[in-house]
Amino acid sequence: MEYNKIIAVTGLPGLYELLSSKSDGAIVRSLDDKTTRFVASRIHNFSHLESIEVYTVRDNVNLVDILKAMEASSTKLPDEKDGSELKTYFTKVYPDLDFSRVYSSDLKKMVKWFSVLKANNIEIKLSEPEEEPEESAAGTEEPVKEKPAPKPAPKKKEEKAVAAEKATPADEKPKAKKAGVADAPVAKKAAASAKADKKNKAEKTEKAKKAEKPTAEKPKKAAKKKK
Repeated sequence: MEYNKIIAVTGLPGLYELLSSKSDGAIVRSLDDKTTRFVASRIHNFSHLESIEVYTVRDNVNLVDILKAMEASSTKLPDEKDGSELKTYFTKVYPDLDFSRVYSSDLKKMVKWFSVLKANNIEIKLSEPEEEPEESAAGTEEPVKEKPAPKPAPKKKEEKAVAAEKATPADEKPKAKKAGVADAPVAKKAAASAKADKKNKAEKTEKAKKAEKPTAEKPKKAAKKKK
């Protein structure tokens, strides 16, 4: 029988071994009279002993710490019904208990539970977490493969460009541009604009001449009618 399977059931005295769990309760066996029964979860609550903590003047401690201190002490167990004797006992065995929050009923339970555990020869210890197997499926350890040393990354073109800029002397002046090269597009635009203006002026002059010819011929037609 293992300590991690021992539970306390609200409304029932003593301790119980958890045999199996169900959706609506559990099947338990009493450590006192060894009787097996079904306990409904809608009526009772279950508490694993290894999940119970006890108030102290510092941090809370697991119930195992208190039970182990009782096991290691040579002080005789007190009478469960005598509250003052219970407090005197635990003051000697575990003086850090916060007696303002740990009541006489709690002290009584701890004494009774300790007696039941010892009577059933149950080792008081927390269950250890399961460790993952280190061996492979074949049962032999896999050799550790050394990772190859990383190859140096090739230099990028950008890095070469930066190096070239650094190699240029700081006092070297940039070369002058050839005259007229940068201004060529501007000159072409100016010439085209002048040509368009000249063409527009010629068209206006021609239209003006055509408009003047009909007015000059009108007097001649009038003179012919008088003859």
